[in-house]
Amino acid sequence: MESSHVSALQAKHQGLESQLRQEMSRPAPDDAKIQAIKKQKLRLKEELALN
Repeated sequence: MESSHVSALQAKHQGLESQLRQEMSRPAPDDAKIQAIKKQKLRLKEELALN
């Protein structure tokens, strides 16, 4: 079960990375949204490191 949890976290991290790239490629990126995505990615990365 733990490996499926790790896989789910990795999938969420990849999804956030995609959202981040998409937002940054916009003509007028939303800095608040970018910061929120980066914080979510960091939390997931920290949780992955614990597993």
